[in-house]
Amino acid sequence: MFDSADTPKILSKTKAFLNPNYSFSLIDMEDLANCIRFHEWCYYVNNQPVIADFEYDQLFKKLEALEAQFPDAVDPDSPTQRVGSDLSPDFDTVEHLVPMLSLGNSYNAEDLKDFDEQIHKLALIPMDQAIEYVVEPKFDGGSVALVYEDNKLVRGATRGNGSQGEEMTPNARVMRSIPLQADFLSKGMAKVELRGEVLIRKDNFEKINKRRAAEGLSLFANPRNAATGGLRMKDPREAAQRGMDAFIYQLGYAANSEGQDVLDNLPTHFEAIELLNDLGFKVPMDVSKVCANINEVAAFCAEWEAKREAYPYEIDGMVIKVNSKAIQDKCGYTAHHPRWAIAYKFKAKQATTTLKDIEYQVGKVGSITPVAKLEPVFLAGVTISSVSLHNEDFILSKDLHLGDTVLVERAGDVIPYIVKAIEDARDGSEVKVVFPKVCPVNDTEEPVELVKTEGEAAWRCPNCVCGAQTLQKIIFHVSKPAMDIDGFGKTIVEKFYDLGWIQSIADVYSLDYEKIKHLEGFGEKSVEKMRDAIEKAKQNPIHRLLHSLSIHHLGKKVSSLIAAEVDHVLDLKDWTIEHFTNIKDVGPIVAENIMEFFSQETNIQLLEQLEELGVNLKQTEEDRPKVVDANAPLVGKTILFTGKLVQVGRKQAQELAAAAGAKNISAVSSNLDILVVGEKAGSKLKKATALGTVEIWTEEEFLNKINN
Repeated sequence: MFDSADTPKILSKTKAFLNPNYSFSLIDMEDLANCIRFHEWCYYVNNQPVIADFEYDQLFKKLEALEAQFPDAVDPDSPTQRVGSDLSPDFDTVEHLVPMLSLGNSYNAEDLKDFDEQIHKLALIPMDQAIEYVVEPKFDGGSVALVYEDNKLVRGATRGNGSQGEEMTPNARVMRSIPLQADFLSKGMAKVELRGEVLIRKDNFEKINKRRAAEGLSLFANPRNAATGGLRMKDPREAAQRGMDAFIYQLGYAANSEGQDVLDNLPTHFEAIELLNDLGFKVPMDVSKVCANINEVAAFCAEWEAKREAYPYEIDGMVIKVNSKAIQDKCGYTAHHPRWAIAYKFKAKQATTTLKDIEYQVGKVGSITPVAKLEPVFLAGVTISSVSLHNEDFILSKDLHLGDTVLVERAGDVIPYIVKAIEDARDGSEVKVVFPKVCPVNDTEEPVELVKTEGEAAWRCPNCVCGAQTLQKIIFHVSKPAMDIDGFGKTIVEKFYDLGWIQSIADVYSLDYEKIKHLEGFGEKSVEKMRDAIEKAKQNPIHRLLHSLSIHHLGKKVSSLIAAEVDHVLDLKDWTIEHFTNIKDVGPIVAENIMEFFSQETNIQLLEQLEELGVNLKQTEEDRPKVVDANAPLVGKTILFTGKLVQVGRKQAQELAAAAGAKNISAVSSNLDILVVGEKAGSKLKKATALGTVEIWTEEEFLNKINN
């Protein structure tokens, strides 16, 4: 788009345009617009601005003034037209020109060698003949597809489900690293679709969060969330404030004016990337390399894993692609990913910090969970200050002391975890953590001794007198896994509890909605929605109600099994242990816990009160067991889903599998028959592959199987 030869001339123009005495006329409009494009390119694409921000702003204002003076001469691709009030705030679903597939994953050099062997086999290339690969950063942002026709940007879309995405053209136009026009026609390309990733620089992300904190807004968890959220903002002017950048990493589709595919004119992937770079797109040339063989690939990946923190954008791995388009064509695609590309995932990030304190939380069944309070540390895109320590056994196994320097890891870049205490860093001032013997949450004068059931790791408060456990039971009762009262979240329960409006589960169904309307943050519509959600929950099947009662060990599955056997919930007060254990998969421990619950008069009174308030206690059609045809396609099979499914949700997929006769299980073991793999499948896929006895299906293969 621009090169060093352009710089002196454009800088000369810039100096002239910034002169307050310069008299602008219509003939200056095109030069001024081009001057601004150049400085946007320097700043957003090259990251090397040559003028101050204030000077850029002055140029922009002068162009706005000139266009206001001559509105009929405004170019639709002018820098000022990146944001406009006439842009639609709605995002339609659009078809990608070619599907945006996912990538298979690798985690070490051995995985890369296996990938290389597979490429050789697919392409029928002898192993002693090296294959050339391109290695690029695996950005942690939001994927986009950009369509250009006759050199002009005509569409931007999110990745969506791979085949379809949400159109976000207005938001694409406000990203200054995305050219509004590029000279594809000179390359014989009339219509192209580009693939890229939208990101926010780490330093820019910190500024955004500081600004949000000053404005009293919630902080973004990480740059990726801020970027992907920005893609879907309805007002492009707000999207522009995110300062998002778009890195382009692939030319996915290219056709000439007759509609003929011309991608073959670029025999290698890297040539396509160089072309995009020449046309002014932001491409990751500084973190990309053409490698002569897979060993060179592994070395380059290791190099970038060691220096990822120094890179101004978040990257969570590298992407390896066969460079030759001819070899790519021989390798082909699965329904899930191209066989000629793979992602190399970096190991979980680690950092050291100080264990300052331990706080204790009580759960719905009285379990006491210790939570480490850490000196805040920025790790894998988020600031971590609290980490669950699970139970007493975990603390003992790590030999934790208050004041310890601890090694913290974000397992899978998601869940923070204390790996170990750094014993060599101790100076003698540290204090060994001793798990409490009485409830640390109880705020009454009378202490309550904790109990620990044989075979369990958790200490529990058996007789909560302070109300903390009751509060957690109410929070769980209204939650999505239980009664699923839409919009009635933890914060609202806590607020109503503090106000004295909810002191038991039954109070949820007898709220004074007139009082609620007068609370700050509530209005007529929100209260009406709450009322509707509560009334809807009253009609739930009884398996949801049973699960919502927080009976120890009574989960969703056993709740459903029991609900299928009773006409009315209160029938359970007359059940013996044999009634329960005669149901397959219901063991004596959960049976005793249920019997204990129904032996207490206060619990019976609670259920009777719920029924009086209109909550359903009778078996519904949904509670009755589903009869599976003996000829169903998955009868007798165990199945497990991993990764993100794009055509159906995880819950729906499990229901479809059960309807087809399969048994859903939760972990990879020798008992597993089928593993259905979605996007970003992780360790479960690796374990299943290692077993060698598990059938690996794509989501599409699973759907085809049950539909047939």
